[in-house]
Amino acid sequence: MKSLFLILILCITIPLIFANESQYEDHPITKVTYGSMIKLAHVPTNFRLHSHKVSYGSSGGGSGQQSVTGFPENDDTNSLWVIKGPHGNRILQGTVVKNGDIIRLVHSNTKKNLHSHLAVSPLTKQNEVSCFGENGEGDTGDNWIVETESGKEWMRGQVVRFKHADTKTYLQAIESAKYQNPIPGQIEISGGKSKNEDTKWRTEEGIYFDEK
Repeated sequence: MKSLFLILILCITIPLIFANESQYEDHPITKVTYGSMIKLAHVPTNFRLHSHKVSYGSSGGGSGQQSVTGFPENDDTNSLWVIKGPHGNRILQGTVVKNGDIIRLVHSNTKKNLHSHLAVSPLTKQNEVSCFGENGEGDTGDNWIVETESGKEWMRGQVVRFKHADTKTYLQAIESAKYQNPIPGQIEISGGKSKNEDTKWRTEEGIYFDEK
């Protein structure tokens, strides 16, 4: 009986998660809100921001923390992130995210926060971006400042950048920085000092909550 119940839940939730934009919304949700579970696409490559239970090495300046990569496909639940308020603060679900807000992105499957610090990324030797913390609890290295290209609110599909609050670097991906085994085809995510095309992101698949 429990197995049947689980199958029914999966049948309901999986189509919702991977729905094309607003297929399951009774009216269009145009604004990005706290509590929403989203996928972020890197604009130049269309790779999704992704994490998994594979750790960085601790030699060569790496942290040994859970790795973050760019993933080429759009159908993997390891690319889902929940938008939360900054470290130590809770913000009501459905509150619209605004330009300049400080947020955390919590990895849905592992409950660790998108994080950066002065550890060295493995390929480009820039600031490492990792996943850190337990059950969403981490530190100020999990805080990212939302920078929209236009307007005061973060709109779905709009180009957006994420500036790391502690190190002042931007969340970036570089197409040529590709991993080999054990994660071939995935690209490095790092913190870059320059604000450029490689730091552009946009929202894609997900579960979006209407504004309150």
